[in-house]
Amino acid sequence: MMRKLCSTLAVLALVFFVNASRADEKEVTLKGTIECAKCHLKVADKCATVIEVEKEGKKTVYYFDEASGKKYHKEICTKKKQGEVKGTVSKDGEKMIITVTELKFAD
Repeated sequence: MMRKLCSTLAVLALVFFVNASRADEKEVTLKGTIECAKCHLKVADKCATVIEVEKEGKKTVYYFDEASGKKYHKEICTKKKQGEVKGTVSKDGEKMIITVTELKFAD
């Protein structure tokens, strides 16, 4: 009986920990300039897809997650584009990371 109780508590603690770690992530829609962090912004040593958003006069750069970055990079490496990105935002150190679920380039 005690083993079952301990196992149940361990599972509940694990579920709580996983849910608490996801509390920092938020679903958002970002509008701004989709560009290369290396070629356009000169803030990276290698190419990376980012969206630069300006809000209240402050610019914030969101890096695409690795899979999304590879998927969309070819379109923006030589020419930055205006667009809208939907996805989940998280933080990796000082970097804001967006896991892209949808991307629309402005016409």
